[in-house]
Amino acid sequence: AQDLAERSSEADVVIAAGDFASVHEGLEDMIDALSSISTPTVLVPGNNETEEALRAACEIWDAATVLHGEATEINGVLFFGLGAGVPVTPWDWSFDLDEQAAEAKLAGCPDGAILVVHSPPYGHCDASSAGEHLGSTAVLEAIERTQPRLAVCGHIHESWGAESKIG
Repeated sequence: AQDLAERSSEADVVIAAGDFASVHEGLEDMIDALSSISTPTVLVPGNNETEEALRAACEIWDAATVLHGEATEINGVLFFGLGAGVPVTPWDWSFDLDEQAAEAKLAGCPDGAILVVHSPPYGHCDASSAGEHLGSTAVLEAIERTQPRLAVCGHIHESWGAESKIG
């Protein structure tokens, strides 16, 4: 985390797409380690922590903005964020939204904003180790509708580093 904090000083914005905890454990320690980042940072909750827990943990971090179904502007650039696992995962401990709830939260996404989502769009950066597509149709439709400058996602660990283009 210290190396990340040092490298972030050269960035305009830091984007973090969720899963700061592991099954709801270690969230405060991770945010405490990241809180030395003074560059404006946009975070969305992953499915390993809830929106409420992430907002509470980030109260110590002046540069952090938690987004979940809302937008913010940083240096004249709009960002919109949506966290949680979408669609609903098979784990009872997971912070999830179904596709309809995600669609409702994504309805306010402005055209051309940078989109920060925990769950990837269906068919893009969403392949499991078995080759299944685990992404969200609501996220895909929001990207097709709003054509963000960039969409950053997480969630599917087996697709780490994957890139794709929509539109």
